[in-house]
Amino acid sequence: MPEYRRADIPGGIYFLTLVTYQRHRWFVDASNVRYLKRAIREVRRAHPFGIWAGVILPDHIHFLWELPPADHDFSTRIGKIKVLFTKSLTDMARHDGMQSLSRQRHREAAVWQRRFWEHCIRDDEDFSRHMDYIHYNPVKHEYVPCPHDWSHSSFAYWVRKKRYDSDWACSCRRTNAVIPKFENMEATVGE
Repeated sequence: MPEYRRADIPGGIYFLTLVTYQRHRWFVDASNVRYLKRAIREVRRAHPFGIWAGVILPDHIHFLWELPPADHDFSTRIGKIKVLFTKSLTDMARHDGMQSLSRQRHREAAVWQRRFWEHCIRDDEDFSRHMDYIHYNPVKHEYVPCPHDWSHSSFAYWVRKKRYDSDWACSCRRTNAVIPKFENMEATVGE
């Protein structure tokens, strides 16, 4: 059995990717997005953490989280978010689709992939690249032509804070959109 090792830097900033089971598109339903946001709020109350950036796509989620100074336990937080979101779904929805025998034996719902991806942010450049990756992700997956068109993203917040121009990586507002480069990031994004 493989040995999974997680980065565990107390107070670290982490890029996280959570993917739905068999890439089911749970988050095309606006009520499911609300359930997810409610689960995140509940977990943050019990286990505080900061959210620098995030994007909710139909079948996966990316975040940049910052943990409290003496804390490195993002795994518990993610587990609790997954459980709370899963419980918010109807029983039929949780078990919809083909489940493996292993999932059936462990009484696991067909909602999330078991594992998630994490990358501990190393420096300011790494932080900026991952933040750009999060905000460009809906365009990368061809859901929208421009980052400002995706509503389930922290992009609008960062435009208001002047980190991004409203036309960053935008193809609808200018003819020559500057597309960010994400070479060599495959090892850190989990997609």
